[in-house]
Amino acid sequence: MHNRHNNGLKTAMLLGLLSALILFAGQLLGGGAGLKVAFVVALGVNGVGYFWSDKIALRSMRAEPVSEAEAPELYAMVAELAQAQRMPMPRLYISPTMQPNAFATGRNPRNAAVCVTQGILSILDQRELRGVLGHELAHVYNRDILISSVAGALATVIMFLSRMAFFGAIFGGGRSDDDDNGGALGGLLLMVLGPMAAGLIQMAISRSREFHADESGAQATGDPLALASALRKLHAGTTQLPLPQTNQLVATSHLMIANPFSGGGLAKLFSTHPPMEERVARLEQMAGTLLR
Repeated sequence: MHNRHNNGLKTAMLLGLLSALILFAGQLLGGGAGLKVAFVVALGVNGVGYFWSDKIALRSMRAEPVSEAEAPELYAMVAELAQAQRMPMPRLYISPTMQPNAFATGRNPRNAAVCVTQGILSILDQRELRGVLGHELAHVYNRDILISSVAGALATVIMFLSRMAFFGAIFGGGRSDDDDNGGALGGLLLMVLGPMAAGLIQMAISRSREFHADESGAQATGDPLALASALRKLHAGTTQLPLPQTNQLVATSHLMIANPFSGGGLAKLFSTHPPMEERVARLEQMAGTLLR
């Protein structure tokens, strides 16, 4: 419970940091009109993503819906976890992808979908799969899609403002040479550092939500070690069978329980997923606490 509170506080602080960046960019831009335009653009772009995120994600993984008759064991596990938390039953999908992975999407619990790949069904036992499903349902019930959409909207505003500030500094008139040089330099710094800072904060929010879903899901199943064991297998499986970094899959990757792409060094540093070793260690620590 203490870690959950810390994760929630961290997410709130990171969203506040994004908001502060917007205020700074707006002040540098020197006008409220640009800020309003940026907000409208961001809300429009991310509003489409929020309401259509499930369709986009499912299409990117070529997922097909499955009924209770087609996947009785999978359906029973999800239904049991949903009923235990007094939440609606999400739609179920299976992707033909052989990489072991899973994700949940949908703007709220009544419009949610959970997708697993053929790969994950082939390598996890029932206990491990139940742990993964608990994690994915936690994303739905914690409304993480809404949180990521808000973060995406704020980040879009920052990127929009950074470009407005830069071009405004270059083509703006009516100021002295010193003011022009200072404004151009400020706009240049904002254009380079603003999107980078926004991206880093978005990644930090995504990592915090993954930790939160690990903890919430393990509490729902009452079996943290099952999820820890599943994560070890998923890490090995995604490393052996990385997905191609197409535009659609890149846009969906942050939803998945394990990073679907290969990469180390800077790619690992900028990953939307926390290190798997740290996730496993937290779950093992949680299991030790439950046994006391």
